[in-house]
Amino acid sequence: MPQRALSAVMLWREAGDRKMAEDIRAHVRYIPISPQKVRLVINLVRGKDVVDAMDLLKFETSKAALPVSKLIASAMANAEENFGISRDDLYIHSIFADDGPTRRWRRFGARGRFKPWLRRSSNITVILRERI
Repeated sequence: MPQRALSAVMLWREAGDRKMAEDIRAHVRYIPISPQKVRLVINLVRGKDVVDAMDLLKFETSKAALPVSKLIASAMANAEENFGISRDDLYIHSIFADDGPTRRWRRFGARGRFKPWLRRSSNITVILRERI
């Protein structure tokens, strides 16, 4: 199984004499949960403040809530450490789940047929912005 990769990308915008973060972007890849199930969780937090989203995900019972909360926490820590932005000023501008690689599991049916089980994975991306 491929190693999960977590990365962050920051884009800069000049605002007077201080540099501001325009987009704080983080993504995680190869989560072994189908994108359809992950989208049910990320629809709950889209557009919310980061602190409110973390509180909401803490009590969500879905299996997909843990990787989503870890991803948001990582993006929030990147914004604090690299830009000095307070977590109270951040909100989730955009979050989406895309299809990752699909494994086809062997399942043999009657009369010599092949019935694959599709083990889907997902890639999740979050973009945070500073509320002005």
